[in-house]
Amino acid sequence: MNIQQFRYVSEVARRNLNVSEAAHALHTSQPGVSKQIRGLEEELGAAIFVRQGRRFTALTDAGREIVAAADRILAEISNLKAVGEEFAHHAKGSLAVGVTHTQARYALPPVVTAFKKRFPDVKLKLLQGNPHQLAKMVLGGEADLAIATEALAEYPELVTLPCYRWHHCVVVPSRHPLAKVKPLTLEAIAAYPIVTYDSTFAGRNSVDRSFAARGLAPEVALTALDSDVIKSYVALGLGVGIISARAFRKGKDEGLVALDCAHLFPMQTTRLAYKRGAYLRNYTVEFIRLFAPHVRGADLKQLESDAGENFSI
Repeated sequence: MNIQQFRYVSEVARRNLNVSEAAHALHTSQPGVSKQIRGLEEELGAAIFVRQGRRFTALTDAGREIVAAADRILAEISNLKAVGEEFAHHAKGSLAVGVTHTQARYALPPVVTAFKKRFPDVKLKLLQGNPHQLAKMVLGGEADLAIATEALAEYPELVTLPCYRWHHCVVVPSRHPLAKVKPLTLEAIAAYPIVTYDSTFAGRNSVDRSFAARGLAPEVALTALDSDVIKSYVALGLGVGIISARAFRKGKDEGLVALDCAHLFPMQTTRLAYKRGAYLRNYTVEFIRLFAPHVRGADLKQLESDAGENFSI
């Protein structure tokens, strides 16, 4: 058996048993992947995948254990490489961070600026996606870290760190009738079409639940992944915007005003996540500390051991 076989088995399992997708991701051929997997099965004396013709349809009982073991082996090999690189090239390497648009646009710029000043020889790559996609990027080794408000804490294979809390705000044109409603109510907001985030982003589910709890079902005129897109359509009069308060720039979002609605929607927590058991390079720890200044190295060890259950902002 060899490392290549472990990679092929792991990738096929991660790609929902799609050998073609796995081969493409591994830059090899589909017959080559199938051949290597058959070789591993023959050596282990156990089938890893249930087959229907040439297709894989499920993992066998043995296959689930084998894939888990292969993932552990590959993770430790990755850690060994990271340890070697840490001591051979202390401040050189690469760091891939999966982020949502709001994080990339509004939360990360000062962090990235400070990080690049400290580590000019580290190649920093920002990958965008929805929170579930970001979690899978980290689990699949495409990203070292993920930053999002939704979903990350749902994956037990990830260590998640609460970084900061925030509220939503309502955004309207400066002369909109809602700007005069005090105190702002859910009923008043629901009287207008809503422009807000896609259901997988930025606390959208909690916004929906808040309306539902009051028996309200506002018309959602448009959803987007991007706070700037939402503000643009609010400015065009398409509806009332509900966005992260961090995404509103007073004095820069011309013609718009942000209305406080902290009393209407639950507070949200943005989290940072990395793969459980991963070796964190020195510069990775520094990036985490820049994004979440309240974190210490000891906190990261605590999170690794107890899944962060006792850690707070």
